[in-house]
Amino acid sequence: MNLRALQYLVKLAEMRHFSKAAEACHVSQPTLSTQIRKLEEELGVQLVERSPRKVMLTRVGEDIAERARKILHEVREIKTISRRSRDPGDGILRVGIFPTLAPYLLPHVIPGIRRRYPRLTLQLFEEKTEDVLEMLAQGQLDAGLLALPVPEDRFQVRILFEEPFVLAVSDSHPLAANQRIDMEDLEGQELLLLADGHCLRDQALEVCQLVGAGEKLDFHATSMETLRQMVAANTGITLMPTLSVKPPVARTQNLAIRPFIPPAPSRTIAMVWRRSSALNDFLEELAGAFADFDSRLLEP
Repeated sequence: MNLRALQYLVKLAEMRHFSKAAEACHVSQPTLSTQIRKLEEELGVQLVERSPRKVMLTRVGEDIAERARKILHEVREIKTISRRSRDPGDGILRVGIFPTLAPYLLPHVIPGIRRRYPRLTLQLFEEKTEDVLEMLAQGQLDAGLLALPVPEDRFQVRILFEEPFVLAVSDSHPLAANQRIDMEDLEGQELLLLADGHCLRDQALEVCQLVGAGEKLDFHATSMETLRQMVAANTGITLMPTLSVKPPVARTQNLAIRPFIPPAPSRTIAMVWRRSSALNDFLEELAGAFADFDSRLLEP
């Protein structure tokens, strides 16, 4: 049994036609047919039902083709690992990032990363923090961009930057008259928060507990943009990360953004990866690229 024969079988299962499968594999039809027959002889089973008009795989042929797909995928992964060991910037890198950071950070860093690593393909997965951590642990991701804390006993952590929060209120809200917000101004206020599972919700709740503010219990947003529009509609007030109110994000009508008097509440953004990763040195370097953007964007 050889990999080429498995490749031919998988392509035949996909195309259901000997000539088309052979063309897709860049071989002649007799060559492909011969390899399939040799595979059948070696395994002692019929893999393909041949007829003048169409090709069908037998039940065992379908099962073997499915396993062959997995084998060929693993072979490609082996080649990718070997190539990346020689040049880590050449290949596919899977990175998870949580939803209240992804759309606001990535436009500032991805163009620079592409220039710096032209042969690197970044596959980005926008998932909640707990899902990113689980995917990292299972090997489905190579790294994650997350807000601290994370389980540092399991993951390597490289801090990227500190992102301050700002207060978002409607133009007609009394706090809109303040040019800067004192933390004590939040005492007794009810804040709109994201639904359970979002790390921004947990961070905002910590601030609420510090200053004696509360959560508006009759509404939980499912996204930052929903939160933004509800505040603009004077439904309540909320904390927002600074990057989420900077260009290229368009200004929202009826929404006032006010910075806090230092020290402002903030969140710490880090890149994390498995301590056992063979890409440790490259990921350390890449973390620097994710932190390489105009620092003025972090000024409230």
